[in-house]
Amino acid sequence: MTIVVTGAAGFIGSHVAAALLDRGETVLGIDNLNDYYSVALKEARLARLAARPGFRFVKADVSDRTAIEALDPDFAEVTGVVHLAAQAGVRYSLENPYAYVDANVTGQVAMLEAARRMPKLKHFVYASTSSVYGANKKMPFSVEDRVDSPMSIYAATKKAAEMMSYAYCHLYKFPATGLRFFTVYGPWGRPDMAAYLFADAIMAGRPIRVFNEGRMKRDFTFVEDIAAGVLAALDHPAKPDANGAPHAVYNLGNNRTEDLMRFIGIIEDSLGREAVKVMEPLQMGDVPETTADIEASRRDLGYEPKTPIDVGLPRFIAWYKDYHGIA
Repeated sequence: MTIVVTGAAGFIGSHVAAALLDRGETVLGIDNLNDYYSVALKEARLARLAARPGFRFVKADVSDRTAIEALDPDFAEVTGVVHLAAQAGVRYSLENPYAYVDANVTGQVAMLEAARRMPKLKHFVYASTSSVYGANKKMPFSVEDRVDSPMSIYAATKKAAEMMSYAYCHLYKFPATGLRFFTVYGPWGRPDMAAYLFADAIMAGRPIRVFNEGRMKRDFTFVEDIAAGVLAALDHPAKPDANGAPHAVYNLGNNRTEDLMRFIGIIEDSLGREAVKVMEPLQMGDVPETTADIEASRRDLGYEPKTPIDVGLPRFIAWYKDYHGIA
């Protein structure tokens, strides 16, 4: 039996694929290796997976439905899908909204269509985001909250992906679960995310941009905790709701909200250098605080994050130094 992981060359996808291989699964990885950020980093992640038994890679764009339909023979033995391929990043969605509609909406539909053609499929798990909570003021964010006020195009496309998934579950009765990730960081992370951006700037002696004058709080979540949560979700297929749709949504966060300035301080300590900080206003599309309510994830999935930023950030910095050859 085979598990499909889309976005397998991505940050979270590569960790999920590795975790599946660790427990003896056969993994079919799919990724288009686009140049939104360093292709070399994506290829390095893939190289680590390709060296392991049980992994096979197909280069394909999930928004290219012809390419996905051509993989139907490869999907004949698939029992699970972990659909993580997406156009990520809140800020870039302000510059190129079409990329988000293509990857996050068209790509979601293409994979849902593929899923309903898979004869042995048991569960379809897909990535959503904490950004769907948008302008919500109540903390912590709960999956029971309404999410009708997205603050970015990225968030809007992810909310659309959740709605499309629900409709497919209602119509075709295969189980699907959406996972709202909260500010993921860790080894092999994306260069456009905070930990990597800060480390790069500090090592180069460049100032770092600190938004909302530093008055930001995030539920920073270590990538290995996220991967464990994804596998737990995959192992617990969604059950039918009151409308008969086997669809569920869960938060995967760290359940510890941290001040941005503390986050920066741990990076400074780990690098042994102080950052030059440029305080800026809150950026368009951003929100000042995110906090995850993970009680449903604990109850239904057995999800329990284990890594505080005091542990996770030094591990990220150790990887960062090794990857860039910094003594």
